[in-house]
Order: sequence, then C-alpha cells, then structure tokens
Amino acid sequence: MSKDAQVVYTFPKNPLEEVRASITVFKGKQYVDLRIYYKGDDGEFHPSKKGLTLSLDLFSELEQAVQKLSEAVGE
Repeated sequence: MSKDAQVVYTFPKNPLEEVRASITVFKGKQYVDLRIYYKGDDGEFHPSKKGLTLSLDLFSELEQAVQKLSEAVGE
C-alpha cells in the first residue's frame, strides 16, 4: 500500500496499540484500510500485519457487516 494513507479515524485499542481507519491508493486504485498500529521502542506507532484492506467496491458490504454487528450487540 501507499505510504500516503489518508487517516480518517483513530481510536485506542489498548495502551500500546491503536486502530486506524484510512483510505489508501495502490496502483491508482483506492482502498479502505482498517489496521492495528503498535507502539515501537522508538515511541512511534507502526503498522502491523493485523488489518483489513478492501477495495471501494466492497465498502458497502463492510458497512452492512458493521450494521449487523451493531444490531446483534444491541439485542
């Protein structure tokens, strides 16, 4: 993925990790990326291999999945 990710939302997972939602571009195509970043020995956050990258074609499917999860948690 491109190093020029546009981070649109971040939230802490725990004191050493955070989740970042971003839009990335690879070979001219946009992707939605949800990734866990970890705090390195240098005190900076670095991307982990733990995450999900989807083409924009599948974004509506992700939205539906989150909506279903929200409904299930609310039950």
